[in-house]
Amino acid sequence: MLKRFGLILLSLLLLGGCGQPLASGKVKKVGLLVPETIDDQVWGTKGYRGLLQIQTRLGVDVFFKEGMNSQEAVEEAVKEFDRKGVNLIYGHGNEYAAFFNKISEEYPDIHFISFNGDARMKNTTSLNFEGYAMGFFGGMVASHMSKTGNIAIIAAYEWQPEVEGFYDGAIFEKKDMKVDIRYVGHWDDEKKALDDLDEALNDGADVIYPAGDGFNVPVLEKVKDSGFYVIGYISDQSDFGKSTVLTSTVQHVDDLYELTAEKYNKDELESGNLSFDFQDGVITLGKFSPEVDSDYRKKLNSYINTYKNTGKLPNQ
Repeated sequence: MLKRFGLILLSLLLLGGCGQPLASGKVKKVGLLVPETIDDQVWGTKGYRGLLQIQTRLGVDVFFKEGMNSQEAVEEAVKEFDRKGVNLIYGHGNEYAAFFNKISEEYPDIHFISFNGDARMKNTTSLNFEGYAMGFFGGMVASHMSKTGNIAIIAAYEWQPEVEGFYDGAIFEKKDMKVDIRYVGHWDDEKKALDDLDEALNDGADVIYPAGDGFNVPVLEKVKDSGFYVIGYISDQSDFGKSTVLTSTVQHVDDLYELTAEKYNKDELESGNLSFDFQDGVITLGKFSPEVDSDYRKKLNSYINTYKNTGKLPNQ
């Protein structure tokens, strides 16, 4: 695994952010640790874009390191960041919460941010996406568009809330819908995911929800070649094919990076575990395929607006 350590130059900032850099505040320099790569077109890429948005918005130097998937690697990276004057570090995954809990006391002037973990120290924060509702609405679309009455989820882990949400949304849309749920057991096991996909397609599934950032794109591309439908994951994946990607369950990690960095810059970022959902503007559905009829899109958007305003899903 490539382990790059690079200063991202100001000329690259066109990828994200808007407006003029904010006046100087608490943020000095920002670091990003990624377990795999920034080039996966899904989770890692979104984190990288978020880092660029922070640099654009705050006008600070930013650094990143890939392949950071062990306590030892993280400790060495944090030492490097500390020497360079970094005082805000993002660990791009749930594993970093445990890593940061162990070392954060050694760096009281650095604030550590992870995702979907349990932040226990005063200078650590975990950002948690509430995935149930996005899965629910994605499941509704999948169920509505299925011609065989059989759809499938290929997920990484059982604990993913979007999996339960997808199932419940699909059943709410059509009570007799068959929902085939398969767990890869890893975010990045492409071979297992594709094997599960073959089995799901052979069993008659015609809409697939690949809920794992490492295998998401290969699954999507194979479904596209097979002529069936996909609900995209993490990012708006409509560019892969409007006749294939019905919509996407989008987590705007890049915008959440910018939001939390601004809060830290103003000394307003809380420690502990913070949750974010549709109401915070960092979870949405992506573009709809023209295959999805306009009346149904209006109906679904009405449900989403109700959820934003009341916190209630249509099955509640």
